[in-house]
Amino acid sequence: MEYFTELGYTGLFVASFLAATILPLSSEIVLSTLLLNGFTPVALVTIATTGNVLGSLTNYVLGYWASKEIVKKWLKMSDTDFVRAEQRFTKYGLLSLCFAWVPVIGDPITVIAGVLRVRLLWFIVLVTSGKLLRYIVITYLTL
Repeated sequence: MEYFTELGYTGLFVASFLAATILPLSSEIVLSTLLLNGFTPVALVTIATTGNVLGSLTNYVLGYWASKEIVKKWLKMSDTDFVRAEQRFTKYGLLSLCFAWVPVIGDPITVIAGVLRVRLLWFIVLVTSGKLLRYIVITYLTL
């Protein structure tokens, strides 16, 4: 039984990490399934949040170190789309990082934050806050 428990936690971490990248995965389904199977809610929320934030941090680093041309190609954005994304990020400011969990827009937000050289401390605090709150709400709704 201990093997399956460890596998569940590891699977959640991997799913949460990959879901924060441009891969179309849903860590919420894995989290909900594990919750319904009696796994510890606090541990699940902690693991899911950690994996998801590290995935977003990977996006940030890619945006930080890659050229704008590579980022545009990676996100499949035209020059116009990229400029609009930068303008939206600038318009809504750092608080938009609290919404890094939102499907479709979340991953580009974290990449653009890297491109724009957002301070890493603010990035981590805001992204973690949004993702943690989301996983707490999902846990509450599931149980």
